[in-house]
Amino acid sequence: MAGRAYSTEAVVLRSIRLGEADRVLHLYTEAHGRVGAVAKGVRKTMSRFGARLEPLSHVDLVLHRGRGELETVTAAQLVRSHREAREDYYRFSVGMIGAEAMLRLFSEEEANERAFTALTRFLDLLDKTPHAVDRPTHDPLGLAFQLKLLWLAGYLPHVTACAECGAKREPLVGYSTRAGGGVCAPCAHSTEALVMTADGIAGIETLLAQPLADAAGLGLSERALQDALRVVTASYEYHGGFRLRTLSA
Repeated sequence: MAGRAYSTEAVVLRSIRLGEADRVLHLYTEAHGRVGAVAKGVRKTMSRFGARLEPLSHVDLVLHRGRGELETVTAAQLVRSHREAREDYYRFSVGMIGAEAMLRLFSEEEANERAFTALTRFLDLLDKTPHAVDRPTHDPLGLAFQLKLLWLAGYLPHVTACAECGAKREPLVGYSTRAGGGVCAPCAHSTEALVMTADGIAGIETLLAQPLADAAGLGLSERALQDALRVVTASYEYHGGFRLRTLSA
């Protein structure tokens, strides 16, 4: 597609200053998945792009692909600004955690309609989501979104039976990233599993099973949210070899 322009919806996941007036954008596009692009002159007062290319913005873009690694934004129209999320510190923090998770889990230039739909749905809900907990890292909507992204990336956390031996009647007491799910007591010792509470196992199952729209109202305990976060971070490290900066900020 070198030398050609194309249109696509996209979400701005990250924006980095380049030179005096430009920005490098990390985008997740509907047409081609993860894309890097440069928006020239976007930081100028009279930029034709205005504030349309801020992080978390859902936009309709025209991108031109040249010979370099970065594409060039030649036109941009807002689909949804997500200004409500961006101007609230708590919501913005949750949104940037989700954005970084997208960047790290879906790093290929390959369309994934389900991942794009999940991302736009997450941001739509984030605009109106109440401050459910004190820390954005423990937000139930943010955790539900990350768990669903792991699922879409092929790393579904199994918590309905022991992921190591398959036992369905034994209570799950831990989580093994190697086995990819909850494990019973005998298997927990052999797999060096994270110690989990029954509340945490049930919370992860609920966050995976319920729609994103229901996450904030599930009434999960603080321990359940802590356990869900531990599973998410351990899964990132084991399967992808990375940690999210936004989860340690």
